[in-house]
Amino acid sequence: MTKRFEFNWQISVPEVLLQGAVFDRWTEEKDNTEFEQNCLFKVDEYGFFIYWKSEGKDGDVIELCQVSDVRSGGVPKDSKLTSNLLNKHGDNLEEKSLTICSGTDYININYQHVVCPDAATAKIWVDGLRKITHNVKANNVCPMTCLKKHWMRLCFLTDPRGKVPVKVVARTFASGKTEKMVHQCLAELGLPSGKNEAMEKEAFTFDKFYALYHKICPRNDIEELFRSITQGKSDRISLDQFVNFMNEKQRDPRLNEILYPLYDEKRALEIITTYEQAEDAIAAKTLTKDGLIRYLMSDENAPVFLDRLDFYMDMEQPLAHYYINSSHNTYLSGRQFGGKSSVEMYRQVLLAGCRCVELDCWDGKGEDEEPIITHGDGDVHRHPQFKLAKYCDEILGDLLLKEPLPDYPLEPGVPLPPPSALKRKILIKNKRLKPEVERQELEMFQQGQFVIEDEVKEDASAVAIDKKPEEIVLEATTAGDDAPPPVAYTGSTTNVHPWLSSMVNYAQPIKFQSFEEAEKRNICHNMSSFAETTGMNYLKSQAIDFVNYNKRQMSRIYPKGTRADSSNYMPQVFWNAGCQMVSLNFQTSDLPMQLNQGKFEYNGNCGYLLKPDFMRRADRSFDPFADAPVDGVIAAQCSVQVIAGQFLSDKKVGTYVEVDMYGLPTDTIRKEFRTRLVPANGLNPVYNDEPFLFRKVQTRK
Repeated sequence: MTKRFEFNWQISVPEVLLQGAVFDRWTEEKDNTEFEQNCLFKVDEYGFFIYWKSEGKDGDVIELCQVSDVRSGGVPKDSKLTSNLLNKHGDNLEEKSLTICSGTDYININYQHVVCPDAATAKIWVDGLRKITHNVKANNVCPMTCLKKHWMRLCFLTDPRGKVPVKVVARTFASGKTEKMVHQCLAELGLPSGKNEAMEKEAFTFDKFYALYHKICPRNDIEELFRSITQGKSDRISLDQFVNFMNEKQRDPRLNEILYPLYDEKRALEIITTYEQAEDAIAAKTLTKDGLIRYLMSDENAPVFLDRLDFYMDMEQPLAHYYINSSHNTYLSGRQFGGKSSVEMYRQVLLAGCRCVELDCWDGKGEDEEPIITHGDGDVHRHPQFKLAKYCDEILGDLLLKEPLPDYPLEPGVPLPPPSALKRKILIKNKRLKPEVERQELEMFQQGQFVIEDEVKEDASAVAIDKKPEEIVLEATTAGDDAPPPVAYTGSTTNVHPWLSSMVNYAQPIKFQSFEEAEKRNICHNMSSFAETTGMNYLKSQAIDFVNYNKRQMSRIYPKGTRADSSNYMPQVFWNAGCQMVSLNFQTSDLPMQLNQGKFEYNGNCGYLLKPDFMRRADRSFDPFADAPVDGVIAAQCSVQVIAGQFLSDKKVGTYVEVDMYGLPTDTIRKEFRTRLVPANGLNPVYNDEPFLFRKVQTRK
């Protein structure tokens, strides 16, 4: 019998959050400060929302899937509000406070500040909220759960009397439908329907909302499917018909029948019992149209591999065998030049699963010469580097990997350590001095004899417009038999502070010479960075060599300097070559960034994805541009039929769907498949076009 499907997406909500507590809250924006006292804050049983309401005020909510961070503390800039809060809560206001950060992107963050009765309560709520946020699985729940979530939201957005306003419900179905129709459907269900009326929460049950949904937004697509199964002869699907439907339409025929048995009557009856609401239909072992709709809208029919959202990959391979979620010029929240630099960006991208962030450090101004992180040309001396090293040592402490691990010495031929060995460790990628120079200067520094000279160094990773940042210079050889042997790289001779240099181990950047030279050296802890244009040139001319290079050591790709608008390149091109750190501008939510977010959502959103074995194994050769089948991968066909859409827009607009595929060049198809346009319907358009067929797909899933 086909095994029962299980998708456990819920995180248990702490009891104290379910019961709720009374807090004060405030928000502070540029031109507006809002303060509300004695709000009852709660979290719902599913962990969808944190919601609150005070006497005589409208209720409000924050979706927990949009919460990026929950922080302790928070004091207003407005002196009057600060004074009021201090008068009520005393001098330990900061200890009693917490801040909820939420938003749909990394730039426009909303800060909801909450003041608890005491510091202990604040800590309980901070810990409790952190436990239930960043639930990747909850972002992939089925349509039925999404409907329940939307209904719950409406029930929390009450008016001052605690009732659900009709206008709020009508707004939900505004797309393509007149308010008059929504009001009429509410009346047919026996609910208040006047524009300025409101309904009791107890009367507005989920069953009522679900019935309203089907009145306003009927599933005509599933109606057609139901008729095709019953051949239009019955208002119920028989058990035999349902078994045939499950095996012919719902089951992948490529699956092994021993490991993944065919559906039988017993499993089909389990499904009917689970989703059918009519008792007489269950007794007759049949399925109504409503039962079919509920089944098709359940987690059992998810379009993604839900089990891949968990941690499921082997994390014991060398670090070079993983794709690593990476950010470019992380501090920027806008354009590359003239854009604002923000500490908040580091918080947001790290919390989103990014595992490689970039800091461009320059000399600070004033007597203290505090190093600053910003974009543009500038000089950095050894003194600010000393401060950087000091801050890394003091603030990061044991989280910073200052020495190589005993089992992975910095020697030729020794692979990089795996992610499992680097848990809760931070690696610094920075230029490193020659070993003998570092040893001498570090010894002098520790003895207090090291003199900081006023030499100048340019940041190796900063993008400049009219001058290139300094790279580590290597001796290059010319082609031919008489060429002298290359000088083996032993470290930088540039102006690097020895303390900062000593903190660099498994991410030692060098100027790239050639794939042949890198293979000859066989130093896995050396890595190189490539602008997208340079990387593309190497990929076009030496694709197999690039893949082999990435089996052994790491490479980082970053956007070309002319992307002043902070746009992104397509990362898939470089993932095809096995490049680990394909760095993007996280502040720009364009298609490349969306692909990056979707890819790294797998494996628990941990930021590390194991590359396919043919991109890791030394005994396998892989050319990403080859038309021939990939060694060990059976090419398949993929057929996609766009049947219908739901809630695509809240406006009365025409809609269509494009279907693109991204993968190896031979698999990639763009701008070729598009449904017909459905005019003036963003609510429930039905396309029902012929399937789009991708004939040869080699990409591993």
